[in-house]
Amino acid sequence: MKLTLQIWRQESAQAKGKLVSYPIDNIDEDMSFLEMLDVLNESLVAKGDVPVEFDHDCREGICGMCSLQINGEPHGPDRRVTTCQLHMRMFKDGDTIVIEPFRAKAFPVIKDLVVDRSAFDRIQHAGGYISVNTSGKTTDANAILIPKENADKAMDAATCIGCGACVAACKNASAMLFTSAKVSQYALLPQGRVEATTRVQNMVRQMDLEGFGNCTNTGACEVECPKGISLENIARMNREFLGAKLKG
Repeated sequence: MKLTLQIWRQESAQAKGKLVSYPIDNIDEDMSFLEMLDVLNESLVAKGDVPVEFDHDCREGICGMCSLQINGEPHGPDRRVTTCQLHMRMFKDGDTIVIEPFRAKAFPVIKDLVVDRSAFDRIQHAGGYISVNTSGKTTDANAILIPKENADKAMDAATCIGCGACVAACKNASAMLFTSAKVSQYALLPQGRVEATTRVQNMVRQMDLEGFGNCTNTGACEVECPKGISLENIARMNREFLGAKLKG
């Protein structure tokens, strides 16, 4: 395959960025998108040019690091996959592919395609945990009966990998899907009910402090989420938040 890559290049957060065109050929359709970028960077280095900076780690759809805006879509044209799972067979010979970083006020660009997503970490730190005394006499977790429906929904919410596609897809750059998934995975289980009131209030407060927008139920977040996190989680978080407020 021969392709033209239009890639966002930005030296630093303070520098002005721009799209730079890179022709590339000999791309196999069975390559992953990141392998294609590796080929590009190898050619740039061989010519003495600066390679393109992009995030990646596991390359197995687990870590959520490889977040790229590809032709205007988070993680590209495929569904329920991360960028590292996107293959070049989704494109045609001769295509022009526009590659940009995720765009959100709360995700400032560090360099090129790399953005700072530590806002998600701070939301997690605000309440995404449970306090359990594991010293001394403990109870086997299997001794606590949990309805299968609740267990399944909690597990579905917990599959969120925090990649940020929901934010990039949202016209308001909302982090409601991410935050609600992290709230739901605890709200549905008895272990998470102890701190439920403070958890949802603290996480929503931190989400707002980070500068994310609000949800207007467009639904683009669920469509673009590589793990298919449901909008039901946002409704659950809203109920949890209202209940917490009424409790004072």
